[in-house]
Amino acid sequence: MGDPRKKRKQYEKPRKAFQKERIEKERELKKVYGLKNKKELYRAETIVRTKRGTARKLLALSLENRLRREKELLDSLKKVGILTANPSLDDVLVLTPEALLERRLQTIVWRKGLANTLKQSRQFIVHGHIAVNGKKIDRPSYIVEASEDGKISWYGDEMMFEQKKHAVKKGPKAAEKENELKKQFEEAKPTEEVAEAKE
Repeated sequence: MGDPRKKRKQYEKPRKAFQKERIEKERELKKVYGLKNKKELYRAETIVRTKRGTARKLLALSLENRLRREKELLDSLKKVGILTANPSLDDVLVLTPEALLERRLQTIVWRKGLANTLKQSRQFIVHGHIAVNGKKIDRPSYIVEASEDGKISWYGDEMMFEQKKHAVKKGPKAAEKENELKKQFEEAKPTEEVAEAKE
């Protein structure tokens, strides 16, 4: 069983440590989602991989055994907001870590305009300025459920911050870089139209 005081690792590292394409992709995702380190990315990959593995096992079962467990899996993903409308196991099999990274509190706070940048969003959360459903949350990796989308607000007094003045101080290159990051972020974001087209 092990020592209960020692937490089990909640993620798996890649088997091959040095793969150029994977390293570049990880570096890009880290930048696009404002992650502190690759551990946060590995955790998201492990969760999605587990869900996909469960879906594959369910497809191998007979229909009567599969129905109840399939509903549980799909409901858990709909509750988190990763899947919408009437999903099937095929939708689970094509899930990517980006779908889960979109549901992180850090990403949603930035998307809602409560922070200028992803780093600022992370800082506000860690310093205890963000509440979900009236409760202070200080973990940027907190997965926001679909029902909590409209309940993200300031904890206590609203933070007053200057709107993007730092980009002007740094010059036009900084503004260009920020626009490029936003563009990459938009491209990485899974759209609802794609989900509707699959139906």
